[in-house]
Amino acid sequence: STEPMLTAALLLMLAQAPPADPFAPVQRLVGEWTGTPEGQPGKGTATRQYRFALHGKYLEVRNKSVYPPQEKNPKGETHEDWGMISYDKRRQRLVLRQFHGEGFVNQYVAEPPSSDGSLRFVSESIENIPPGFRARETYVFHGSGAFEEVFELAEPGKEFEVYSRTRFTRAH
Repeated sequence: STEPMLTAALLLMLAQAPPADPFAPVQRLVGEWTGTPEGQPGKGTATRQYRFALHGKYLEVRNKSVYPPQEKNPKGETHEDWGMISYDKRRQRLVLRQFHGEGFVNQYVAEPPSSDGSLRFVSESIENIPPGFRARETYVFHGSGAFEEVFELAEPGKEFEVYSRTRFTRAH
């Protein structure tokens, strides 16, 4: 009989069905944020916006960090990146794609949410950088009005090191 095969196929489809809200882990990011980054480029200010786009299929991210001239960074710098978070049904994971003003394109995949509610994205590819570099972004939430983003880089064959840490508070 084909009934057991149909039941097995149906169970497999249900097991792979997306969660009711695949964006639940990032839902709390929606809105506008201001931040204070610290790290290898020095100390600065940041603005960030998260908003759903294209009929709610993607979460768009716009980020700008400004580091004024300082001892650690005598010329100062302005960093901008745009990103999109999507849900990959096959892997059942959120995927973050970032496009940086410096020309880098990072693609990250989310790890399962941790028990403390933090969220971590680990790079699976980075364009326009020597092979073997890896990146990681971790979001640690402090209630609904604040979070900390820890951005880490790893050179080929080395462990991750913190590049910058930004504390964000909700602006709107």
